[in-house]
Amino acid sequence: MGIRWLGAVVVLLGLATAAGAQSRVVILATTTSTQDAGLLDVLVPAFERRTGYTVKTIAVGTGQALVLAARGEADVALAHAPELERTYVAEGRLANRRLVMVNDFVLVGPEADPAKIVGETSAVAAFRRIAASGARFVSRGDRSGTHVLEQALWRQAGIAPAAPWYIESGQGMGATLGLADDRRAYTLSDRATLLALGRRLAL
Repeated sequence: MGIRWLGAVVVLLGLATAAGAQSRVVILATTTSTQDAGLLDVLVPAFERRTGYTVKTIAVGTGQALVLAARGEADVALAHAPELERTYVAEGRLANRRLVMVNDFVLVGPEADPAKIVGETSAVAAFRRIAASGARFVSRGDRSGTHVLEQALWRQAGIAPAAPWYIESGQGMGATLGLADDRRAYTLSDRATLLALGRRLAL
């Protein structure tokens, strides 16, 4: 099942890169989605071959990736939370925000579809149905771009999600999908990670 939202993955440069200017190492703070989807396995070696730089990756939620870059603990951040990214740039904490790829988000759940959201075209309406049915929902709960979008959708639905039906994994997308699969729950996922892991899931 799927309700789609388009999302953009952008790259932002950290400002404290003076030490890195003399190094052949680039520290990349990135969303877990790019790692879980297998993109880093393709992009990093290609970049290293082309530039001669070595890339060290730190895969965390978008919120933490932006914090690391803003502190100068990463040279570059890959993120997908546009409002948060723009705030960092406006505050002068990050610079050079560029769109590098596009992904979309899908609402997935168990085949039994206890909240009866299949065929629903409104994300907000689907979230309301999940809450009204008491069907389990697994949230990343990690300030990632996916989590930021999910929280915005709950607010638009006028719902404050809570236990016992609302579960926070505090983990990346791959682990969250695995937990949703185990619990026969709904979750919000980026499509790339879902496609990479789909054969292992019954969502």
